[in-house]
This record gives sequence, structure tokens and C-alpha cells, in this order.
Amino acid sequence: MGRRLVSPRLLRRRHPLGSAQAQECRIDAISQSWAVLSGAAPRPRAERAMDAVRMQLVRRDAGVIQLLAPPFDQTPLDPGYIKGYVPGVRENGGQYTHAALWTVMAIAQLGSGDEAVELFHMLNPINRTRTSADVARYKVEPYVVAADVYTHPAHIGRGGWTWYTGSAAWMYRLGLESILGLRRLGPCFAVAPCVPGSWDRFVVRWRHRQTLYEITVENPGRRNRGVAEVQLDGTPRRPPGHPAGRRRRSALRAGDDGRTSTRDGSGAGDGRHDSIGRFA
Repeated sequence: MGRRLVSPRLLRRRHPLGSAQAQECRIDAISQSWAVLSGAAPRPRAERAMDAVRMQLVRRDAGVIQLLAPPFDQTPLDPGYIKGYVPGVRENGGQYTHAALWTVMAIAQLGSGDEAVELFHMLNPINRTRTSADVARYKVEPYVVAADVYTHPAHIGRGGWTWYTGSAAWMYRLGLESILGLRRLGPCFAVAPCVPGSWDRFVVRWRHRQTLYEITVENPGRRNRGVAEVQLDGTPRRPPGHPAGRRRRSALRAGDDGRTSTRDGSGAGDGRHDSIGRFA
């Protein structure tokens, strides 16, 4: 009864989690990626944030992107329920798939199309069962998304809780919006791809309201992003109006449009896509 109680909030203030000086949880993928996705970090800081993720959290040997590292184990701090998991299991240093997908979204937002698609394939559960050894290691269904993948040495690469619809939805958005670049903007939609340089073209067939769009992206210069030209039914971008209930053909040509959109006009970029094709 005579002991003074110290609140967890005060304890974390004196010994912050996520500090470079910490013995455990020196880095967390969520804060790194959302510094980029939110647009809060200037481009140089955003690049540094994702470089740290590449060095400390991307585990190509195990095919995972860890949520944090090193995992909680001996710390006297109380980060919450995740400390109850064995290090390398679930959120405690394993792959938390929501955060892994946000990481790839941030990499795509910075324009690294080759890396974004490589990591997308790495996280795709179907690629975790290419061999009988892979099946024995992963142990769960390859046709649905798992909430987590373990990095504990005794269970490395093992899938956890499957049929995780939240992560599945984020994976869908990563592929469709961040990589293929198709985004709805109210009554309009925009196309701003971030793809590997090896892709010379791709086609998306998409129904928007009553209209079926066939969107063809040509990439003769083998660029990762940038839109040089947009056509709708053979007409230059954004015609004044078009009726619904029919099929429309949209065409984009990737390349340099001669402009780079930045917040301060300096040309440095803020990590967002610098050009888009927009259709009304």
C-alpha cells in the first residue's frame, strides 16, 4: 500500500517505445509507412523512413515484412497485449499483414514500382505454397489472406489467423489503386499507375456506375510512373461530357508530362503521384 504507482503513460514518456535507443521495438512499420501515406513527411524524410523499413523489417529470406523489431521480450515497459505473444508471433515482431500492405503502399507512393510489385508478390499467399516444403511451412490456406505470418525461428513463415477480410481488402486496394493506379474520386476516377519498368502495357476493364471502361496503359518508355498523354474514345483527356450506359475506351501513355507536382513548387516532390489521368 505504501508503494507509489507510476502510470504506463508516464513510463512510456520517460522510456519511449520506438526509440532508436530502445533495446526492443526500435522501429514500427506503421509509423514509418503512414508518415509517407499521410503526406506529413517531406520527401527526404519519407525516403529515409522507408529505407529503415527495408533494412530492418523486410525479410526476404522469410518472405515477410515484420510489424516491429526487435520484438518485445524482456522490457519492463508495458506496450499492451502484444507483449503476451511469444517474440516473432503475431504483432510481436511477426508480420501483421495490414501493416505489411501499408508498407508496400508507401513504397509505391514514392514511385518504386519494381519494388512495390516484387513485395506484392512476396506477400501474396498463393506464392507461399509453390512447393511441398512451402506448404509444410505455411500450414494454412493459400487462397485467402492471413492476418499474420510468424517470424519466430521455430515457426518462421507459418501463417496465423486466416480469412482476414480487413487485410484482404487492403491487398485489393494495394493492387488496384497503388500499383495499377485506378482510384475513384466521387463522380470521377483517376489513373496514376506505379508499375515495374518491365511492364510495357496493361489493360483494366472496370465498370463505373452504368459504364464499362476498358483502360489501356501503354508504357513504351518502360517508366515506373508518370502520365504523358490521356485519351477517352480517341479524344484528348477529359472531354466535356459523355453518356452513361455504354462502353468507353480509355488510353494512357506513360512518360514525362513536363511537370512535377510539388507542395512548395521546388520540384522535390512530396511522395505523392506527380501526374494522373482524370476522367469525368
